[in-house]
Amino acid sequence: MPRHIAIAAIAATCLLALTACDSGDDKAEDKPSPSATASELTQKQKDEISKAAGIPPKPTGAKRQQLLDALAAVAPDVVRYEDKAVDAARNQCSSINGHGGKLDWAASMRFTYKDVKTTEAQGAKINDALKKSGFCKV
Repeated sequence: MPRHIAIAAIAATCLLALTACDSGDDKAEDKPSPSATASELTQKQKDEISKAAGIPPKPTGAKRQQLLDALAAVAPDVVRYEDKAVDAARNQCSSINGHGGKLDWAASMRFTYKDVKTTEAQGAKINDALKKSGFCKV
């Protein structure tokens, strides 16, 4: 099954699970209606879905800089576009945490954007940096 279909299936399952749960003390606005779209989900619900998919929260401040420094140490060009690098790292964690196949290739694809080209060898170093830094732990 292609990765994007698997992630969509996981997200849909999580969404259904979230809409089916009723602890009795949640506010009505925290629960999406059965026809809720992604834009109608609360931030907490989006964070829970991301966590279930193995995607860490978006880093800020010192954590963001640590991530960018770790990436720059192994593949300096990938941090030319910092927001893209952070998003690519978060998405790569989904593959790492999901024990996906072809991790080095996936990293090379995720970290190739605009005028930045990333090789599989660099992808392997990126994966190693993401694991060693602890960034992918959710």
